[in-house]
Amino acid sequence: MLDIKFIRENQGLIRDAIKNKRVECDLDKLLQVDARRLELMAAVEAGRARQNEASKKVVSVSEAERSALIAEMQTLKDSLKAQDNELPKVVKEWQELMLMVPNIPDITVPKGGGEEDNVTVKEWGEKPKFDFSPKDHMEIMANLEMADFERGTKVHGFRGYFLKNEGALLSWAIWNYAQKFFLAKNFNPFIAPAIVRKNYFYGTGHLPGDAEDLYKTQDDDYLSGTAEVPMMAYHSEEILKKSELPKRYLAFSPCYRREAGSHSKDTKGLIRVHEFYKLEQLVLCESDHTESARIHEELNRNTEEFIESLEIPYRQLAICVGDLKRAHVKSYDTELWVPSQNTYREIASASYYHDFQTRRFNIRYDDGGTKRYVHSLNATAIPTPRILVSLVENYQQADGTVRVPTVLQPYLGGLKVIEAKK
Repeated sequence: MLDIKFIRENQGLIRDAIKNKRVECDLDKLLQVDARRLELMAAVEAGRARQNEASKKVVSVSEAERSALIAEMQTLKDSLKAQDNELPKVVKEWQELMLMVPNIPDITVPKGGGEEDNVTVKEWGEKPKFDFSPKDHMEIMANLEMADFERGTKVHGFRGYFLKNEGALLSWAIWNYAQKFFLAKNFNPFIAPAIVRKNYFYGTGHLPGDAEDLYKTQDDDYLSGTAEVPMMAYHSEEILKKSELPKRYLAFSPCYRREAGSHSKDTKGLIRVHEFYKLEQLVLCESDHTESARIHEELNRNTEEFIESLEIPYRQLAICVGDLKRAHVKSYDTELWVPSQNTYREIASASYYHDFQTRRFNIRYDDGGTKRYVHSLNATAIPTPRILVSLVENYQQADGTVRVPTVLQPYLGGLKVIEAKK
């Protein structure tokens, strides 16, 4: 959420953001409702001040003056009642309209109208050259008894899966290795809840826009698709000390996404599943653009280094303004090479928000007596099981076995090759 004063004073900038991000936002309506909100607030405040003044005065005036004053107070009371009844409705409408205002993209964000205009800023690694016809991850994992998609569908339904044997062990190995790798970069470890109160999804910007992609409980709470939501809620309504910043968290959590609107995409395998696990980097820092931009690059590089240590080819995209989410100032996507599809597929993203989220969560810090909103950033560390798609496909061998990346071997008891069960 942007500061309403900033919105009033920078209408051209806001209109550009609305147009370029291709979001729905009626700025004229917001400004109209905001004006009425301010008018009502001023009228209520002035009316109550007049009530207090008249209450004190009524005991010291003549009988004739008292009658006139009482009549005036009754009229004022009726007027205040009407204004008090209208104000909450206007404030509610104002709040809803404020939620639709997009964040301002950074000047370094590429121009463009959509996903096709995202800019490749980096490619890393040598794509494997097979002297055999490579299999996809589903066939590889089924043949090696690493996964069971048929029973997964039977038990869970659409997009269901079981990981088993080395498939399960490989996921645990990735979690344990990722924990060691990222904690060496000065993060505090967390295991975050997946069931989160509805209002916090508005705080991160996942509501109202992503409503169809969220699982909802019978208590009107939601299942989170990322630890970003509970970790941002962790400090809601708090005033932090400047000396505490930056707050650096590495959070592990189960994640849930309905994948609504993608029923025809990736209907098989592990790329687009309903439930998964993810390690997320999240940082709260001082209210300073230079610091936000610096940490954003750092978090993004952390994920790059992790993937490089696994020796999986990847590319990095700078998300263009037309594909940038409403809350984001700037965002990178990292994609891993998938040999069976002869293309890259997304594995991680890194984004920053300035104080767009923290205004909604009311997370501030004391800067020498001045209360400022902190800046927020987040980046995927690594998700499972999606990473297994690229891992097993890039490391497959002609005999159907899969080599284990060197860095993961210590977490699998020294196992170097995953072979078929005998």
